[in-house]
Amino acid sequence: MSKALRLPVQQYYRIGVGMFFFIQGLVFSSWTSRIPDIKNTLQLSDGALGGILFALPIGQLTAMNISGYLVGRFGSKRVLSIAVLFYPAVLVLLGLVQSTWQLIGGLFLFGIAANLCNISINTQGVGVERIYRRSIMASFHGLWSLAGFTGGLIGQILVANHIPPFHHFIIMYVITGGIMLVARQYMLPRDAHHSNQQQPAPKRRIFVKPDKYIVQLGIIAFASMVCEGTMFDWSSIYFEKIVNAPTEYTRLGFIAFMCTMAGGRFAADYLVSRFGVSNIIQISGVVILTGMLLAVLFPTIYMSTLGFLLVGFGTSAVVPMAYSMAGKSKTMLPSVALASVSSIGFLGFLIGPPLIGMISELTNLRISFAVIAVLGLGTTVMARRLSKS
Repeated sequence: MSKALRLPVQQYYRIGVGMFFFIQGLVFSSWTSRIPDIKNTLQLSDGALGGILFALPIGQLTAMNISGYLVGRFGSKRVLSIAVLFYPAVLVLLGLVQSTWQLIGGLFLFGIAANLCNISINTQGVGVERIYRRSIMASFHGLWSLAGFTGGLIGQILVANHIPPFHHFIIMYVITGGIMLVARQYMLPRDAHHSNQQQPAPKRRIFVKPDKYIVQLGIIAFASMVCEGTMFDWSSIYFEKIVNAPTEYTRLGFIAFMCTMAGGRFAADYLVSRFGVSNIIQISGVVILTGMLLAVLFPTIYMSTLGFLLVGFGTSAVVPMAYSMAGKSKTMLPSVALASVSSIGFLGFLIGPPLIGMISELTNLRISFAVIAVLGLGTTVMARRLSKS
């Protein structure tokens, strides 16, 4: 096949995989946009909500190894085709919860579905990136963030019109189902390690102990994702309780965060090629710290919005670059390397939101955000160590 014919095929794969990233972001942000409503419906305290939110990342971690195995065994296309239907279906179930235990069970299933989607989608992304032979992973994650921004806006509109979470989630199921029907025909047929029939990849075990490089990437992802988890689960509550924003503006911080996260990810591939991965990640940690502290020290609606804008920009490039570098592992299958980095990284989602709730119960929400700000600086520290190793 000539180069002139290959280029459109590359573009179709990129568009198709990008649409699946968009679906994933839309589903997750739809959930986060309604956390304050479900919290109020179940009359949960900050501490109780923090404990319950453990269920989602526990579900993700429970599915982590099996997701890597399934994708390695059956291919990301087959796993993604099933997971992308399961994920929004569980979202609909979350709209029906009437008790704490139902919410815990629903979030656990939601975490499993999210992880199946995450590993299979990122494995598809690694494969398309190898076809392009340049960094494009951040743009895929940019579509995820753009979907998060879109989902936040939709949630804002539906809340303003008093649409309950269940009806909101039904609408999102229909929308994501329509996108899936279009995108499924453009999925990458084979994963990266199967893509070159002339030079088959050496056999690599499905289960293998992560090496030092993969562990360091995981810690970098952790430091960023603990901040992301905080923004997803607590930004609206921070605006409600600390900023004292009017009801119609309580989701402004989350929308601001998602806006700059999306924009930063679309710019990240260029910035990485211009300044290098290590430099960008080191700067990211400083930007995260600055943004968090602005919101903590000056909890007004304007300064907190600016702070959350900076946090979004700071976190934008970290996880996509960690995933991209993991997918290039020479000792592990791409899906298994991604699962290893995700396992460590998603501990940030596991620890961050509940930690916020517990610290808030003992002190206040501002101090808990300050603690997360310090953890976010870990991306800078670990990136410096990675560059020296």
